[in-house]
Amino acid sequence: MGLSWWKMRAAVLPQQVVTLPPLPLPTVFVVEGIIRSANPGFRRLLGVTNPLDRPLLSFISEGQEAVAQALSGGQTVPAPVDVDLIAEPGRETRCAARFYFERWSAEAGPSGWLLQAVDISDQKELENRIVQSQKMQAVGQLAGGIAHDFNNLLTAMIGYCDLLLQRHRAGDASFADIMQIKQNGNRAAALVRQLLAFSRQQKLEVSQLDISDILAELSHLLRRLIGQGIELDLHHGRNLGMVRVDPGQLEQVIINLAVNARDAMPNGGRLTVATQVETVKFARRMGHETMAPGDYVAISVSDTGSGMSPDVQARIFEPFFTTKPVGSGTGLGLSTVYGIVRQTGGFVKVDSALGTGTTFTIYLPQMAPVEETSLLPERRDSLPADVAPPETGSGGRGAILIVEDEDPVRAFAARTLRSKGYHVTEARSAEAALDLIRGGLARPDLLITDVVMPGMDGPTMVREIWQTFPNLPVMCVSGHADDDLRDQLNALGAIVFLQKPFSLKQLAAKVADQIPSNL
Repeated sequence: MGLSWWKMRAAVLPQQVVTLPPLPLPTVFVVEGIIRSANPGFRRLLGVTNPLDRPLLSFISEGQEAVAQALSGGQTVPAPVDVDLIAEPGRETRCAARFYFERWSAEAGPSGWLLQAVDISDQKELENRIVQSQKMQAVGQLAGGIAHDFNNLLTAMIGYCDLLLQRHRAGDASFADIMQIKQNGNRAAALVRQLLAFSRQQKLEVSQLDISDILAELSHLLRRLIGQGIELDLHHGRNLGMVRVDPGQLEQVIINLAVNARDAMPNGGRLTVATQVETVKFARRMGHETMAPGDYVAISVSDTGSGMSPDVQARIFEPFFTTKPVGSGTGLGLSTVYGIVRQTGGFVKVDSALGTGTTFTIYLPQMAPVEETSLLPERRDSLPADVAPPETGSGGRGAILIVEDEDPVRAFAARTLRSKGYHVTEARSAEAALDLIRGGLARPDLLITDVVMPGMDGPTMVREIWQTFPNLPVMCVSGHADDDLRDQLNALGAIVFLQKPFSLKQLAAKVADQIPSNL
C-alpha cells in the first residue's frame, strides 16, 4: 500500500482525541496508518508541533515499505524497524530512529498500533564510521601489496636503465630513449610512494623540528607553485614548540594542500598558511578518528576558492577520488596527505562550504625539545632515482651476501656490486641463504636482504644469521612492509634501510658507507 492510500484513509476516519499512556520514550498512536496521537517526546523527535491526522509515512524518508508492512500485519507484533525521519516530505533526514510496535486500543476509542521510537542517529553514525574505517584500511592494505610488487618491477627497470647508461653516454643514439624509460620509471615510483603514504606503510625518517623552519624554507617554492594571481599569507604562531615528523613528508603534505588550493582558485584569490598551538582538553572526534587530549601544533591551509559540497568532503581522502577532469591528476594528493599525517600520529580536519573556500587543518602532537645531533638527517634514499648522490668512490672490496626472491632485482644488484669490485654471493630465499651458511660460507662483510619474502621473512632470517655471525652488518631493502614486519625491523636495532626502487648509484653509495674502504 502506497502513501496515497494512507492519505485517503486520513480523510474518511473520524477525528477523535486520544490520550496516550505515560511512556518515557517518544510515542505515537497510529490507526490504519494515520497519526491519532503523539506525546511531546515524539513531536520533539520529529521537529513538528502538530503531526495529528497525517499519515505516519509522510514523516519517513527511508523505511516506508517496512513500516507499511508492519502496520498491515494483523495481530502479529512485527519486529522493530529502522527508519529515517523527516519533518516534511522532500526535506533532509532529521534523525534515524528505531520503531517498536505494540497493539493498543484507546479507552472507548479506536484500536491501532502504539509505536515507540528510539533515536539511533549516533549509533548509525558510529556504524558508518566503522564501515568507512574498514574500507580505508582494506584499500590501504591493497595499496601496500600492490606497491610491494610494483616496487620490485621498478627497481629492476630503473636499475637496468642505469646499467645501459654506462654503455650509452650522452650523444649516443640510444641515450635519449633510455633516459625516457628511466624518467617514466621514476614517475611510476613517485606514484607508488603516494600509495604507500596513503596506506601508512612507508619508511619515515622522523626528526624533531620547528614547523616555522619548514614553512620558511617552503615559502619561496609555494609562491612559485600558486602563481602570481594568488596572494600568499604566512602567519607564524608563537611558542610552537617541537614536533617529530619526517621533514620531507611534511613538505609534501603542505605542497599537496597548496596545489589543491591553487586549483580551486582559477581566477585568483588568497592562500593563507597559519600555525598555532591548540590545547585539546577532551577527546575530540576528527572525521573517522578520535583525537586524544593534549597539546598540538596546528597548521591550517586556507583558500578563498570554490569550496566543496558535503558529499565531496566525505570522499576527499579516498585514493583515486578526484573532482578534476580526466588527465588532470591521479586523485592521490589528499589521500597521501591523510596517510602521512596519520602515520606521524597527527590528524587532518577539513572545513569547507560551496562558494566560500576550504580550510585544511593538520594537528601534530607537540613535543618537549630534546637535544639531537642533527635536526635534519641525511635523506639520501628519498632523492629521485635520477639524482645521483655524492660520489663515494669508484669501487670497493669485500664480500656481500644478497638475499632477494625477485630474480631481476637480485641480478641487477649483484651485477652492480660486482662491477664495483665486491665479491657477491646470491640467495633467492632466506632458507637458501641459511643453507649456504650451514654449508660453510665464510662470514661476509655485509648482508643485503629483502624484507618481504615467501617463506621466512627478512627480519627472522637476520636473527638466525646473527647466531652464526654475531654483529654482521645488515642492509634491508623493501618496497613495502606491513606493521608486524616494520616492528620487527625496528626491534633489530641499528640496521640500514634502502627503499625500493633504488638506482645503481644509490645502491653503490649505500654499500660503500657500510663496508670500510681498507678491506
